[in-house]
Amino acid sequence: MNLLNQTSHHQQSKVRTFLQDLKALLKFVVLIINVMPVLTGYVLALYFTEEALSNHISSFVFTLVGSFFIIAGALILNNWYEVDLDKHMKRTKARPTVTGHFSLRTVLVMGMISTLIGFGFLLFTTWSAVLFAFIGWFTYVVLYTFWTKRRYTLNTIIGSVSGAVTPLIGWAAVTSVYHIVPIMLFILLFIWQIPHTFAIAMRRYEDYKAAGVPMLPVVAGFEVTKRQMLVWIITLLPIPFFLTSLGMPFVIIATVLNVWWLYLAIKGFFMRDDMKWANMMFRSSLQYLTIIFAMMTLIAIID
Repeated sequence: MNLLNQTSHHQQSKVRTFLQDLKALLKFVVLIINVMPVLTGYVLALYFTEEALSNHISSFVFTLVGSFFIIAGALILNNWYEVDLDKHMKRTKARPTVTGHFSLRTVLVMGMISTLIGFGFLLFTTWSAVLFAFIGWFTYVVLYTFWTKRRYTLNTIIGSVSGAVTPLIGWAAVTSVYHIVPIMLFILLFIWQIPHTFAIAMRRYEDYKAAGVPMLPVVAGFEVTKRQMLVWIITLLPIPFFLTSLGMPFVIIATVLNVWWLYLAIKGFFMRDDMKWANMMFRSSLQYLTIIFAMMTLIAIID
């Protein structure tokens, strides 16, 4: 009986390790954050076209599942390609590509298969949705991961494009994106990612420096990074006023969030502990995005 218990415990431990490795490989939190705007874009498109979700269930499922697998495929390929960088960074040393729990060949095949499955699902929606998904995948995998990340501080700008197209995928699966709302969502997400990523780069300064990744704080220092974060956050201020079709409560709350984030950005010039400030900016950026997109989704569902 004791031997059976030991065998069962060992199997459970292997399953837990496998699931933890899979979660790390998929960058699960990043994956969910990127799928969320696809959902928001889809339900907002239904809201503005006055269509019921019940009439689009199959399209809705194909869009979310397809986007999930495409984004997962891109993240897996990123892990496959960056294994040499991950070996030098504390936060990535536990990834299965570094530990050897998954072979690089296996990871490469997983990334390619996940991508193909995703596009297979999206083909049951619209060509526009497929196009925007391809733009996001190509930008992240080829232009960001393979080309700019190791060479230029511009990598942050390039990477922001891939995340910004996600609501366009959801919207395009329903109707044309030639509408002020999806365009503003693209701009909002594009801008948001830059100070968000700079905050991460400050928090992980030693990691990026050790790996030789030319993130802005490593190349230009914290003061320059703070100034750029401030400028990008200022450019968020007008966006709520282009989204009045979502109602004045949304405009007011979004404006308050913008002013709050701007206040925190200015505060960074007066705080002595840069790491404490970077952590604060990172958390606030996640809270900002979650509230903004949760509000938009609720407006579309409840109204």
